[in-house]
Amino acid sequence: MTQDEKWLIRYNEVADFIEANHRNPSKHRLEEHNMLSWCKQQRKLLNAGALKPERVGMFEKLQELAEKYKRVNQYV
Repeated sequence: MTQDEKWLIRYNEVADFIEANHRNPSKHRLEEHNMLSWCKQQRKLLNAGALKPERVGMFEKLQELAEKYKRVNQYV
C-alpha cells in the first residue's frame, strides 16, 4: 500500500466521521485520537507549505466541512 493510498484512507475515515457525527474528532475520546492527530499533522503541513499539491484541495474541503460543524458558544 502506498503512502497516497494510506492518506486517502485516513482522509475518507475523517470525512465519514464528521459527516456521520456532525462534529470534529474529540481529544477527550481515546478512539478518536488517531483521527485528531492526523488532522493536526495535515494542518501543520498545510500551514508550512509542505503538503503535497494534490492533497491541498482535498484537505481544504475537509476543513470547510469541519468548520461547518464547529461547536458554537451558546452564550455569545
